[in-house]
Order: sequence, then C-alpha cells, then structure tokens
Amino acid sequence: MFTAVIPMLVAVVGGYLLGSVPVAVLVGRAHGLDPRDVGDRNPGFWNVMEQLGRKASVPVFAGDMLKGTAAGLVGLLVSGAETGRFGSVAGASVLPVYAAVGAAMAGHAWPVFAGRRGGRSILTFAGGFAVICPVAFALGLVLLFAGSLVFSFAWGTRLAVFSLPVLQLFFAPVEQVAGTGALMCLIGLRFGQAALAGRRT
Repeated sequence: MFTAVIPMLVAVVGGYLLGSVPVAVLVGRAHGLDPRDVGDRNPGFWNVMEQLGRKASVPVFAGDMLKGTAAGLVGLLVSGAETGRFGSVAGASVLPVYAAVGAAMAGHAWPVFAGRRGGRSILTFAGGFAVICPVAFALGLVLLFAGSLVFSFAWGTRLAVFSLPVLQLFFAPVEQVAGTGALMCLIGLRFGQAALAGRRT
C-alpha cells in the first residue's frame, strides 16, 4: 500500500509546484507591470495580452499550458505510464495523472511562489488534458482554430475548452469524462471567486 501512495504523493506535490510557477507575473514584471494589479487583475494569458499585446503574451500562453502538460507527464511517469486507446491515460495511471493535473491547476490558482494570488487555470487544464486524452485534445485544437476563424479567438477558446469532455466520450470511459468535469469545476470556482471579488471593489 505504501508503494501505491508514493506515486500519488509525487504527482500531487510535483503538479502543485509546477502549477505554482507564476509565468504571467514573471512576463509582466519583465515588461514593468504586475498583471495582478492591472486590467481584470487575472495573472493569465488574456490579461497579459490586453496589457502588453500578442507578442508579449505568447510565453504566458505556452508556459501556462506546459505547466499542465508537465504535471500530467509526472503523474503518468510515476505510475507506470499506462495508456489505452489512442494514447488516453488508463489503468493505474488514471488517478495519479488526474491528481497531478488538478494539483497543477490548484498551483496556478493559488501559487505558493506568488503569494497565492493566481489565475483561473484554463490553459493549465488544457495542457494537462493533452496528457489525459491526446486525441480529444487534438480535436479541440481543430475547434479552436475553426472557431477563431469563424468567430473570434475568445469564442474559439470557449468552444474548444467546453467541447473537451464531449470529445473525450468517444475515446475514454465515462468515469474519466466525469473526472475531466471535476477538473473543470475548479475553473468555474475561480471565475466565481473573481466575480465576488469584483463586486467588493
């Protein structure tokens, strides 16, 4: 039993520390501002793009996604890297990977390296989902590009993110799709907290 606990512990701690790297804050400070104090005060890609432009926000987009991907890979590797159809996580790797991605999202939302003032974890979730179900993630990217062309990047992003659990249904058991829904609830929680904070100011 102890040997089963170690991979989970490594996945959770490693995921949280990876998620806690405050990419948007580091990029913002390199340009002379703290995204937590300007715009919508969300230390994430969208606020940095609005304040500094697309070029400066690219490292935030990539960095926040890579945090989730790296966390998912940690969970995968410490649990024997079990995968099933189309590379979706399977067997003993399911729980550690989901735990690692969830911990990375929590780290992004409440980062230990940035005074626990973090973002909404959308890109970190998306990066982690690339490990959970790669083929559904790839299809989500197609929807992102299509939605961006037809509507806007913002609507393309919404379309892609909310489609992921539906797309996952074609490649993974419903229990895993429920786990993805649970991860997305953390995003909803962060939006709710941001709305409440906005009412107080």
